[in-house]
Amino acid sequence: MQKSYDVEKAYKEANALLEGHFLLASGNHSNRYLQSAKVLEYPKKASLLTDALAEMIRSHGIEVDTVCAPALGGVLAGYELARSLDVRSIFVEKKEGGMELRRGFEVAKGEKIIICEDIITTGGSALKAAKAIEALGGEVVAFASLANRGFCKRVGSDSEAKEECSLPNDVPFFALDDFTFEMFTPEECPMCKEGSTAIKPGSKG
Repeated sequence: MQKSYDVEKAYKEANALLEGHFLLASGNHSNRYLQSAKVLEYPKKASLLTDALAEMIRSHGIEVDTVCAPALGGVLAGYELARSLDVRSIFVEKKEGGMELRRGFEVAKGEKIIICEDIITTGGSALKAAKAIEALGGEVVAFASLANRGFCKRVGSDSEAKEECSLPNDVPFFALDDFTFEMFTPEECPMCKEGSTAIKPGSKG
């Protein structure tokens, strides 16, 4: 599938494709990092990304009533995708290893919902969000993200899913592009061996 929007260019222009020595949420290290907040801080740029993602979803005939995002990282991307699709936007929040719907949000039985993140790596948070929605009777019809870190197979990509991917095989996953970076365990990290210290630039840093 031809890319409908150059998401890599958008990340670079927003200085959101970082190079250095980074500590990932998995505990591994990498010399590159995607900082989606730097792209999403400009609403017009965010809308271009989610409009392209929405068009991709529509072109595959996905019917959707609501977009749900895992808080905190996915909230802006989820809200913008809901605007692009002209549907409702909600989000779930962490609770004791899982996620739950709060703040008066409700899900109707059979409501068709897309789970949206800014970036999907292994899909663990997206899967927790999906389980919270399904427990309330909602139907998860797709997963979506601006960027795919390459562990899960997105619609239109030739890359196969890695063993670490948590997303189910029977639900489509849409993203604008794959970003596959080298990762190292702390023991094998060449940057650590050179005396560099990894930094954690994400929301949990």
